[in-house]
Amino acid sequence: MISKKAKYAIKALKVLTEEYGKGPVLISYISAKENIPKKFLEAILLELRNHGILQSQKGKGGGYLLRVDPGRVNLAQVLRVIDGPIAPTPCVSFNFYVKCDDCNDEVTCALRPIMERVRDANLGVYENTTLLSFQNLGSIETKEVAIGAELAETPANRMSA
Repeated sequence: MISKKAKYAIKALKVLTEEYGKGPVLISYISAKENIPKKFLEAILLELRNHGILQSQKGKGGGYLLRVDPGRVNLAQVLRVIDGPIAPTPCVSFNFYVKCDDCNDEVTCALRPIMERVRDANLGVYENTTLLSFQNLGSIETKEVAIGAELAETPANRMSA
């Protein structure tokens, strides 16, 4: 689950993507448009600026704007800046790997292969969703799969049960 801070960051970046190429956007505009507390938003935007996703301009006509093309910023980058590791457990993290303190052997761990699959599924979506996707919401592909869908009842597996 992503944090509320990450959700607000994504909403703010959506607004900045909509305004891309039009100049700096005021914090108050983003705050009002997305219903994000202004003080909280200031901290989020500063963090995104410090990590090179945004730039800011001071003074009259100032505000925040994307530093790079929105097609080059994906959700994985944003989530790592705001929330840190994307992986569900530290032992499967690409960028923040730490051996689990309660695990004796990663090779024989029953949980690790499942967490790798969870990580890979999440990363597949996050890395392939850029800020530009927010302008084309109808083009974002989603595929819903029911839990246990691969074990769905078919005539073949009904006979083997």
